[in-house]
Amino acid sequence: MDLAYRDITYCKSVGAKRADILRSELGVRTALDMVRQYPYKYIDRSRFYRIAELDDEDTYVQIIGEVTEWHTVGIGKAQRLIATFNDGTHQCELVWFRGVQYVKLAKGVQYLLFGKPSRFQHLYNFVHPELTPMSKVTPEMTQGLEPYYNTTDRMKRINLNSKAIRGIIAELLPDLKAGVPDTIGADILQRYRLMSLTDALLNVHFPHDTLSMQNARARLKFEELFYIQLQILRQMKRREQNPGFLMPTVGSRFHALYRALPFDLTNAQKRVIREIHDDLKSGHQMNRLLQGDVGSGKTLVALLCCLLAVDNGYQTCIMAPTEILANQHYETLKAFLAPLGDAVHVALLTGSTTPKNRVPIHNGLMNGTIHILIGTHALLEDKVQWNNLGFVVIDEQHRFGVAQRAKLWTKNRLSPHILVMTATPIPRTLAMTVYGDLQVSVIDELPPGRKPIQTIHYNLQRRAQVYAFLRKQIQAGRQIYVVYPLIKENEKMDLQDLENGFNELCEAFPEYKISMVHGQMRAADKDLQMQRFASGETQILVATTVIEVGVNVPNATVMMIQNAERFGLSQLHQLRGRVGRGGEQSYCLLLTDNEISTDTRKRMDIMVATNDGFRIAEADLQLRGPGDMQGTQQSGTPFDLHIANLATDGKLLNLARQAALDILEADPLLEDERNRIYKRQLDILRQEKPMWGDIS
Repeated sequence: MDLAYRDITYCKSVGAKRADILRSELGVRTALDMVRQYPYKYIDRSRFYRIAELDDEDTYVQIIGEVTEWHTVGIGKAQRLIATFNDGTHQCELVWFRGVQYVKLAKGVQYLLFGKPSRFQHLYNFVHPELTPMSKVTPEMTQGLEPYYNTTDRMKRINLNSKAIRGIIAELLPDLKAGVPDTIGADILQRYRLMSLTDALLNVHFPHDTLSMQNARARLKFEELFYIQLQILRQMKRREQNPGFLMPTVGSRFHALYRALPFDLTNAQKRVIREIHDDLKSGHQMNRLLQGDVGSGKTLVALLCCLLAVDNGYQTCIMAPTEILANQHYETLKAFLAPLGDAVHVALLTGSTTPKNRVPIHNGLMNGTIHILIGTHALLEDKVQWNNLGFVVIDEQHRFGVAQRAKLWTKNRLSPHILVMTATPIPRTLAMTVYGDLQVSVIDELPPGRKPIQTIHYNLQRRAQVYAFLRKQIQAGRQIYVVYPLIKENEKMDLQDLENGFNELCEAFPEYKISMVHGQMRAADKDLQMQRFASGETQILVATTVIEVGVNVPNATVMMIQNAERFGLSQLHQLRGRVGRGGEQSYCLLLTDNEISTDTRKRMDIMVATNDGFRIAEADLQLRGPGDMQGTQQSGTPFDLHIANLATDGKLLNLARQAALDILEADPLLEDERNRIYKRQLDILRQEKPMWGDIS
């Protein structure tokens, strides 16, 4: 029977109980799903170590020796077994915390020890090692690369560990060798020198050597990335045919604001506006991503493009993820539009807007007198209806659910033009996957006159020096942000918290006024404290990351981040972007524990070395992987990656995208007989995971 149609329940070594766990924990329903569970690492079992040559960098090792003594400590569930293992050069300690009653040891017996060493009090120890009498060691156990599979605690509780997963897959080996229908055409396999799917599955689980394993993984990664790109590019080509509102006119409102600006636009801003206007006058719906570092002038570009739509008779909206950001946009746009008088009517709609104030907004939208509506999720409410919505700006769009955003499109006879903005620079590989169906515009220069922010890393022992620096800045008339990772003290986490930090700062700076904001405050109280800081009434703002976006106080010149080791690079860069918005030199002070990990040290060094958000985003992807970039879990994107890695597989991604593009350029509907294989596979993938791109 074809592996794709064999229920996992009826595979050897599985059964009903294991099948239920495999379905719920890994999504494995068939035998083919099982062989599509790829190893996350391999251990070379061909090498033997001596205890005397162990190194702190070693991961897994195997050693031949004897158990010389052992004893148990504790009783019941707290019992553990401790044994001494000697290989003739040195000795180490073996420890078991679970299943002590099942561990059988004997003296005078040669064992093969396999496990991960760690140093404890100048002695290496192995926790829960594999210990096999040499008389029972088979050649397969000590030859080649041993694969390791992801498991969960629930799986481990019924002994469905990595070794068991390998055993189940080994039982399927005869069927696998009989052949699996390929998912990639022979022409692409030949052009890119890829293994067949059957060979790739065999060699990813049971590799003959390192090279065959690497080739197998490359083939499977290519396949995964190829189908992601095929879906994305197919969707993009469909969208390119969607009719869109025609907006060819550059009218009076646009020209009036452009002439009234007290500064010149950067060349990058001008280029992006031209790119957007080309889309607006094309007759097709625009779907464009606008990337720009903090302070690059994205909001002004969005406003000018909104005016292009208004001048052509259409309404526009700007949707922000938080009330703070929505209010900030509202105040910024009103200030920019002041020279235009009553020519442009801007309104604000958030969750805090009272029912009484909502009525004129709803009426203004219906009769077309409101030109630009700025708001939060409140824009998605069913009661919010438009006269002629033609242009939508979504700021920091990754904070909105796709299904939520889709509600905007249903309010119109045609889908409006969409401009997605983000101040978080996105590495190219991630953008090609998460936003691969959007056209991309980048504002890659800052307005003239902006001084680079100086970033300095301090440990907590130098707090007095830091406070002295803060006092000098305040005495010079500047203001300070201080950000904490926690609101309240947490006994499980040895971190600075906002409440204690606020009290400490009040004691350290009794002559100055201090505001405090965090996410658990009422919106009105939060806005009041923010306003006090923005007006200069308070000199220090103590906050959590609620100020990460949308706060603009040009007089604030210092961003001090407590326990900076608790933040990712992209978030640190976002926080740093709250300063440097005026003409004065600004600073970002990163305070960490005295003892920090190597990865933390790398992150701090990168922040100190550069203000370039794109360099930081690339470094973040390399250090942390794609899992939490942008706050977007890799498994939470429209595509689950099972073997490819966006942090390391950029070259493969480019090849896969080009292969997909070549196919669609020649056959957009995949009607050619040679391409039926791809259409069939896309249908299977669509059933497994809905394509949200169809509605956004």
